Amino acid sequence: MPDATDHAGDESDVDGEIELRQLRVPLESHGKRVDSTLALTVPEFSRSYLQQLIAAGLVQLNGVVLVKASHAVKAFDELRIELRPTPQSQAFKPEAMALDVVFEDEFLLVINKPAGLVVHPAPGNWSGTLLNGLLARDREAGLLPRAGIVHRLDKDTSGLMVVARKRQVMDELVRMIAARSVNRQYIALAHGAWTGAATRHVNLPVGRDPRNRLRMAVVDMDRNPGKTASTDISVLQSNTDYCMVRCKLHTGRTHQIRVHMAVLGHPLVADELYGGRSAGGLERQALHACRLAFEHPINGKLLEFRSPLPKDMAAAAVALGLRYNPE
Repeated sequence: MPDATDHAGDESDVDGEIELRQLRVPLESHGKRVDSTLALTVPEFSRSYLQQLIAAGLVQLNGVVLVKASHAVKAFDELRIELRPTPQSQAFKPEAMALDVVFEDEFLLVINKPAGLVVHPAPGNWSGTLLNGLLARDREAGLLPRAGIVHRLDKDTSGLMVVARKRQVMDELVRMIAARSVNRQYIALAHGAWTGAATRHVNLPVGRDPRNRLRMAVVDMDRNPGKTASTDISVLQSNTDYCMVRCKLHTGRTHQIRVHMAVLGHPLVADELYGGRSAGGLERQALHACRLAFEHPINGKLLEFRSPLPKDMAAAAVALGLRYNPE
């Protein structure tokens, strides 16, 4: 579902086509604001865009033009809204694509995501995302928020992801991830010789970098917004210039491993956003989700999946003098 905080400026009209849509306020929206009600009943548009339509007089309540987004609605009121297609609204459409599915049953999928594939539509990537592929693969995916996606990998991070196929399973997987009962491990190639303890436990909060909004950073939560973040990092191989590490996530903050590695003085190879440089022929951040383990949300069976290093990272490791042993 689109984020209610999306900027309306990202939603300029694709063309001049107007769609008139009539809706009846559901019982659960009785007494709520009209903009929040519309955001639930017309989920392909952001709340900020819907507020613009209200301000422009393009929304009617029981035949009367509304002017305030805060107006409270009653159950079974009739709403009429004039909609124009936007890049965001058109993003949530099926697009057939080849997906590397390593496990599937009626409740969930486990996918091996390639580097370069965006997980969820966003400004600059309104099509060709994993979400679009899931919608094309499974008709029922359209009934789930975010097509069942419960966690994300960055565009240039490869590896294993779990995707729900039922709402009950989605809710349980979200709970399990929050409770840290889903084991997620990554392999990374990084700059610098590893020194000190073989395993480091990094507990440093991560939030938006106050000096560069395009980055995340370790933050002082007394001064800047952030969330607790915990990563176990273990060295697998090291030489005078580079190291290979295994990272185990205990939380799942945006860019968490990339930020924690950078603050340790080991930015990931080719991760220019956090101080890394291209090396070993690698042009994307050297991060791969290699292991995923959790109890099946329905039958309780332990599921464990492993993904070998993709060819580009494996070749880079050899070029950098590092050897990967999957055991």
